[in-house]
Amino acid sequence: MATFPTSATDESIARLAQDAACARGISWIDGHGGWVTDQQIRLTEIPAPEFGENKRAELLRSIFGEIGMKARVDETGNVVAERVGMHTDRVVLLAAHLDTVFPAGTDVRVRREGKRLLAPGISDNGAGLAALAGVARAFVESSVRTDATIVFAGDVGEEGEGNLRGIRVLVDAYGSRLAAVIAIDGPSISHITTQGVASRRLGFSIGGPGGHSWSDFGAPNPITAISRGIVQFSSIRVSETPRSTFNFGVIEGGNSVNSIPAEASVKVDLRSESEAELSRMESALRDAMQGGMNAEISSRRAGSDSLKMKVTSLGSRPAGKLADTSPLLQTIRDVDRYLQNSSRVESSSTDANLPLSMKIPAVSLGGGGKGGGAHTLAEWYDPTARETGIKRLFLAALALAGLQQ
Repeated sequence: MATFPTSATDESIARLAQDAACARGISWIDGHGGWVTDQQIRLTEIPAPEFGENKRAELLRSIFGEIGMKARVDETGNVVAERVGMHTDRVVLLAAHLDTVFPAGTDVRVRREGKRLLAPGISDNGAGLAALAGVARAFVESSVRTDATIVFAGDVGEEGEGNLRGIRVLVDAYGSRLAAVIAIDGPSISHITTQGVASRRLGFSIGGPGGHSWSDFGAPNPITAISRGIVQFSSIRVSETPRSTFNFGVIEGGNSVNSIPAEASVKVDLRSESEAELSRMESALRDAMQGGMNAEISSRRAGSDSLKMKVTSLGSRPAGKLADTSPLLQTIRDVDRYLQNSSRVESSSTDANLPLSMKIPAVSLGGGGKGGGAHTLAEWYDPTARETGIKRLFLAALALAGLQQ
């Protein structure tokens, strides 16, 4: 694995900001928040559902081209633009995910209410993608030359069942050359995500004979079986330390109100800061769904056909944690002190999970501004003071890559 110089200090960040080329980049950021917001609107209004990010990827590639950076779309669908440094064997990767949780057909047109922009995906991850474009342009406008190579990437497959497929390809491609990874996710600059929360996503499908709601009454019902399992699992103890969560996100099944369904399914998201706790939850979930199915069978008429269950893994995110003594973390803290930005360390599930699980220094940072309602149709973003977030990313990336001597 490549390494970067020991962490910066408050004084060295101040000296870096006073470098003529760096100062040009900061000056551009201060004067062009509106340009960044315009790109955010353009990107948000291009739908990017799971496994359907290609049109948004092409737009991001075009934006990179408009600012003078050559970009490509790899076989997975990631948009990649490299700013080659003196050394190509040391890479700092800035990545923002292209995809959203919203299905095809969702109205993603952006509307304004006062200072706020409203649209599904406007914050997650319209804010991150716009910040990525803003940082990239700041580097172009500054003409700063770096020791390490900086890679700007819009990656696919961060949300839902994408299973981090985009960042997996990027980490594999740059391999041992990676010195640091910064995932740009959402707007907030009050956090530094240093711990990747592990997650497992499972699908349960229960099938049966089906039938007519009147003439076949008493036959086992897959929807009822799944419902029993959900209720049973929802009564388990969920650990607060380490923090753990679960969510039943999608339930499907049935053809009509007067038909006993032949099949029903549910998709479940499990998360924990502990792999051991996650395994306990998964075991309890499997037992609960099996118990729900058995209870449904036993409660129905004698001789009724049995139900059958199929379990599918929909994705697994590894856990990982950045050391408190990491030069990457110290550098970001030093940048925050220079910018007089108050931030806290926290855990979350982002693209940073993958490199962290492989012991590659990584964090997730927001792109600036404020937002809310993530993963809902009422999602909003306020670009006020977004420039601070972009300067934070610019200075951190430059400090990690190092000025070319």
